[in-house]
Amino acid sequence: MSFLTLSLTLIFVLIPLILSRTLKLGLEKDTLIATIRSIIQLLAVGYVLQYVFDAEHILFILLMILLMIGAATQNARKKGASIQGITWKLFITFVFIEVLTQSILLGLHIVPPTPQYIIPISGMVIGNSMVLGILFLNRFTAEVENTQDETELILSLGGTPKQAIHTQLITAIKASTIPTIESQKTIGLVQLPGMMSGQIIAGADPVQAVQFQLLILFLLLTTAVVTSIMLGYLSYPALFNKQMQFLKFHQ
Repeated sequence: MSFLTLSLTLIFVLIPLILSRTLKLGLEKDTLIATIRSIIQLLAVGYVLQYVFDAEHILFILLMILLMIGAATQNARKKGASIQGITWKLFITFVFIEVLTQSILLGLHIVPPTPQYIIPISGMVIGNSMVLGILFLNRFTAEVENTQDETELILSLGGTPKQAIHTQLITAIKASTIPTIESQKTIGLVQLPGMMSGQIIAGADPVQAVQFQLLILFLLLTTAVVTSIMLGYLSYPALFNKQMQFLKFHQ
């Protein structure tokens, strides 16, 4: 695809801008900012990745992964601002997910230990983990906010913090993982995933593309469940003090 051809795709940006303007939705500014940022960021990343792929040095790979984790942490922390120490909790969660998935992939020789595989897969894993973290924190803080009286009642009756927050925690974990699980039920029927579609467009064998897509789907399933559970159990203790008293907060 040439840059001239790519410029023609801006038609797909123009359509929502016109609709937003016509219907007075007020989305024009955010749409333009998102478009400009995506162009700059992706082009910059493209050139950086080209250098990293050519160099094939472990230090550059680690720096790229660390950059992804840092950006994901910074973006997700806003949804959990009411939870003390949420920044390092998110960072630890993303690092754990990355180490877990790459250890299995590289340890079992599922993919080669090259930047062309490690970095794109890490990006998908960390990006999905970030989205799941945001979904979890958004639902969890809302659940806690709406059930503060019930939480204090359980504590007053002798319940532990874990017992007092159990329902809200499980509800948030389930709610944040549902999109991933439900999307996998209709994969291939309702939608063709991005990685698979990209490989097919590039001329890859469809069956080979399906195999790689299944790898990503299974990775994202683990990412979704582990992220929500780990972040949940790291977060809920921060809602109580040393005397096991509930610390009320407002979103």
